[in-house]
Amino acid sequence: MTNTVLKDHIFFEDHSVQLVQGDITQQRVDAIVNAANAQLLHGGGLAAIIARKGGRAIQQESRAWVQQHGPLTHAEPAYTSGGELPCRYVIHAVGPVWGSGDEDAKLAAAVHGALRLAERLELASIALPAISTGIFGFPKVRAAKIIYHTIGAYFAQNPQSTLALVRLTLFDQPTTDAFVQVWQQAFP
Repeated sequence: MTNTVLKDHIFFEDHSVQLVQGDITQQRVDAIVNAANAQLLHGGGLAAIIARKGGRAIQQESRAWVQQHGPLTHAEPAYTSGGELPCRYVIHAVGPVWGSGDEDAKLAAAVHGALRLAERLELASIALPAISTGIFGFPKVRAAKIIYHTIGAYFAQNPQSTLALVRLTLFDQPTTDAFVQVWQQAFP
């Protein structure tokens, strides 16, 4: 699959967000974000694809993380190496399951936590999926609004951030269509 930049928005000249249709596991960025579960068991959805393409190191490091730190929360992601992927790290963010309650706040916390962790790791670029919109069932348009708002708020609150590029990388056409639909409202 080719990776196509569909939209690009620059914040304060030093930070940008891109909307890309493509394969997140092929992104040449410092880190990709995995839509994970709290136990970092990468058995389905995007997590399984990342673990398969990244090799055994990702699941091994994930198990070690949970053993040392316990289950993840929405606001506190984990990170592992990128294994065999072209990125240095995989940031594992726990998105909400639709119907679990307070989903909007949980999704915003997951995105903010991933951005904050990227900053702590002194990364310049990350690729972020449409967290929770796959097997977790979060409505795509609603997720797009929350994810866009959270990225904009993060850069407004952190104008000196080392994080220069957030690349929203979407695989399937329905998710891409939903995020394109909301783009103009979010970044006029």
